[in-house]
Amino acid sequence: MIHDLVTGGAGFIGSHLVEALLERGHRVTVIDNESTGSYENLHRVSGHPHLLTVKGSVSEQVVLREAMADCQMIYHLAAAVGVELIASAPIETIETNIYPTQLVLSEMYRRYQAGDTVKLFLASSSEVYGKNSKACWAEEDDLVFGPTTRARWSYGVSKAIDEFLALAYTRQFQLPTVIGRFFNVVGPRQIGDYGMVLPRFIDAALAGGPLVVHDDGKQTRCFAHVRDIVESVIQLMELPTTTGQVFNIGSDQPVTIRHLAERVIAAVDPTLKIVTQSYADAYSSDFEDVRFRVPDLTRLRQTLGEIPVSNLDAIIAELVAARQNTNP
Repeated sequence: MIHDLVTGGAGFIGSHLVEALLERGHRVTVIDNESTGSYENLHRVSGHPHLLTVKGSVSEQVVLREAMADCQMIYHLAAAVGVELIASAPIETIETNIYPTQLVLSEMYRRYQAGDTVKLFLASSSEVYGKNSKACWAEEDDLVFGPTTRARWSYGVSKAIDEFLALAYTRQFQLPTVIGRFFNVVGPRQIGDYGMVLPRFIDAALAGGPLVVHDDGKQTRCFAHVRDIVESVIQLMELPTTTGQVFNIGSDQPVTIRHLAERVIAAVDPTLKIVTQSYADAYSSDFEDVRFRVPDLTRLRQTLGEIPVSNLDAIIAELVAARQNTNP
């Protein structure tokens, strides 16, 4: 039986990944300190005989080493979450992203020296592209960041360092690593507390509005259902040819943020209003954003074949129903 370790496994994406791995007949160990996730997210599988949960931090070497003792695959999802955290706690963002990744890779190398092979999936982010001006980003495109005086870019830079570290261990020691850059993942259990736009819009709509759109609302994004993302991640880990590669993972169906708000309004109450708010008022006076964040999924499709892409209106309808059932 394959033994998987999922760091951040009580989080939004992590909990869905854990469920999918258990459904495949794997044994799964989860490490999560519940800083942004919650073990309540795993309530559907809490009694599963092949699930072990560890409340602790990936930055605790003893905890990590014990959890990794006999695993064959690691899904490293533990990371700082959300734009609001980036703006308010840049030190926490940088440390949370880089140090645990270094520990995971060091422990993988220790296992390698002992004759064991462990494969790593590193969850990265579209934030690594920074403010690259292309309308559609491919994996080999340049990473373009603003000055270090703008804390906004610290998240993308820290995730880029994670990628450099993982790829360095692959090049130098042939450790099998796969990197996935997530683009706006949405679905059940995601909350708007950390600036996540779709749950924030849905909560506002169900509360009677208005929906707050930052800047002019013409920013373009793509939204992928978490179950589609998880399926791609697992398939990438199952293929030996993916080692040492970087993959964009998400939907490539663009929508402006204002149009997203309009689609949520249409699903909940057409009489609701939209108001705008400046980035300065929402975050800080030096906050910068990018206009386009659309992935080129050519490499993912060439590797996996056809990939699932859920319809955005169907996603919105599902999430609205889920929130209504949570808060009757």
